[in-house]
Amino acid sequence: MTASDSQFDIPLAELRKRIEELEGYPAGSSQDKELERLRVSLRKNTAEVYGHLSRWQKVLVARHQDRPYTLDYVHFLMEDWVEVHGDRAFSDDPAIVAGLARFRGRSVAVVGHEKGRDTKERISRNFGQPRPDGYRKALRVMKMAEKFRLPVLTFIDTAGAYPGLDAEERGQAEAIARNLIEMSALTVPIVVTVTGEGGSGGALALGVGDRVFILEYATYSVISPEGCAAILWKDQNKKAEAAEAMRITAPDLLQLGVVDAIIPEPPGGAHTDPEAACRRVGDVLADALDELVRLSPNELIARRYEKFRALGVYDEG
Repeated sequence: MTASDSQFDIPLAELRKRIEELEGYPAGSSQDKELERLRVSLRKNTAEVYGHLSRWQKVLVARHQDRPYTLDYVHFLMEDWVEVHGDRAFSDDPAIVAGLARFRGRSVAVVGHEKGRDTKERISRNFGQPRPDGYRKALRVMKMAEKFRLPVLTFIDTAGAYPGLDAEERGQAEAIARNLIEMSALTVPIVVTVTGEGGSGGALALGVGDRVFILEYATYSVISPEGCAAILWKDQNKKAEAAEAMRITAPDLLQLGVVDAIIPEPPGGAHTDPEAACRRVGDVLADALDELVRLSPNELIARRYEKFRALGVYDEG
């Protein structure tokens, strides 16, 4: 991996910072001309850089610390948010947030990963890597939604389920498998959105839905590029090659039929304008729910079954 692979966004970030600084000054003719010049330069450079990203660079964008997380989508899109805590078995896992809210006039259940913003919060949320308690909390809220006939919205952004000893002792694999089983048969609409990293079973445990959307620069994979490189080549430095081989970006996944549609991000990625990114996601979710709420429970389950049974079909010829 070259230096440019990890530093491609630095000049754009510096331009954005300079624009923000100038916008804070009193208006003036010379300043206005400089602002316009910088904005034109930012638009041009952003289009050039983001129009030629490698798959590994898209992985880096998906991991950007300023991308909107689940609670940002709740903040920008929802009203009357009530968070539900605990799995009623062991503890409350802050790596997954779950609760009830109103979304554009419709009551919904919301479940998603939360990585945290500052160091303290990231540690408390385990960097968005859930333990079994988180998946059981998610399932608890989804079953509550089913009881009260509420659609479920899930937001995926995790490097993967936490692989620690305590998680394994409490049944990590079983908790993920249980969610797959229960979500496949849930009698209310489920709309899934991959907003950043969609990592392995940690993502899939929230990923069985009637519609699966992905943001333009998000990724969805069975393992991280680093993990793949370590297994195949015994060398994590080959992560860029692994990302290319794995085909984990949004266009790849749409072509493979893993996702139903790609949600465009603001120029330069969702981290440059989180509110606009959330609004774009909200428009897509609203359209999907308008369609899905018309279906009967039996139709939802049958179509969901066919959707996931069709994955992985290939032609040996």
